[in-house]
This record gives sequence, C-alpha cells and structure tokens, in this order.
Amino acid sequence: MFPFDAVLTDFDGVLRHFDHAAQADIEARYGLPLMKTAFDPELILPPTLGHVTEAQWAESIVAALGGDERARQAVAEFIEIGFWVDEQVKGLLARAQERVPVIIVTNAMDTLEEHIDRLGLTYFADDVVSSARVGVAKPDPRIYRIAAERAGAEPGRCLFVDDRLPNVEAARALGMTGIHYRTFQDLADVLG
Repeated sequence: MFPFDAVLTDFDGVLRHFDHAAQADIEARYGLPLMKTAFDPELILPPTLGHVTEAQWAESIVAALGGDERARQAVAEFIEIGFWVDEQVKGLLARAQERVPVIIVTNAMDTLEEHIDRLGLTYFADDVVSSARVGVAKPDPRIYRIAAERAGAEPGRCLFVDDRLPNVEAARALGMTGIHYRTFQDLADVLG
C-alpha cells in the first residue's frame, strides 16, 4: 500500500539542475556578483510572484550591476545557462505517478512552461503549481494548499520534496510528510 495520496515535488534542485560551474565561470570572467545580485530578495521576488517577466528581472540585474555593456553581456550569458533533468529522479517520480498524482510545486517565473517544454516534460506531471501563475511562493502555506487541492489530496496525505529546508518545514507545518532533498537517495528511501 502506497503511504501517500499525492507527491508534490519542487522543480529546481530536485528534478531540474543548472550548470553551477558555468555560473561561477561567468562571475569570474566578468568579475561581477551575479548570483548574489540575481537572487537578492528585492530582485527575485517580483518575477517569482508573477509581477514582472523574466526579461524584466534580467534588466533589473543589469541595472543593479551598473547598467553597462559588461553587465548586460554577463546577465545575458547567465540567463542562458544550461539545465537538464535528473533522469533518476524523473524515473522515481514516474513510478510514483503510476499510483498517485505527481504535482510540481515551484517558485518560478513566466518562462517555466517554456523550460518544461524544452526539457520534454510538458506532459510529465499531473499538474504544475507555479508561483508566478498563482501569485504566492514557497514557503507561503497557500501554495502548498493549492497543490494539495489540485492533487485531490488532504495535506496530511501528501509527500512534499524540496531541496530548501525552509520550504520542507513549511510543508510539515501543514501536516505533510516533508523530504529535504540533498541526494537521490533521500527520495529513493521514501519512494524506492
């Protein structure tokens, strides 16, 4: 008997991964604090809540880095960093999906659907709850409730997986079983 009625999973850091070495290389070549600037809460929250587009977010990073051509080129390269799907995680989630709905719950921007399509995942999950589309982001309890509702499951019957501990703790506070994802084995131990 499967112990959950739904699996709710984060996207970035669990199912999708970015080339962190390439990010570090861009920062080093341009001598600019791209990561710190791009993920400053004042810059990242508006696109995550759907208030501005990814393109507008990129422009805000350029401005915060001085607005010159060097900053513009660095941000352009940063936005185009490659990403890929963790096939092991995808396989594990696909097996779980044979028994229960699998819902992606992610803090994302307006380009999420394009990225999902590029990865060949358009029809993979039963639903996608994107912060940019619903207007609330993890760890706000509302996004977890939206995901559970879309899965047709009570929060206490949901497994929630995320690579960020504060997001896992917020899910646990709603009664969900939370897995702090660091390695494939963290998920395999539960869904194996």
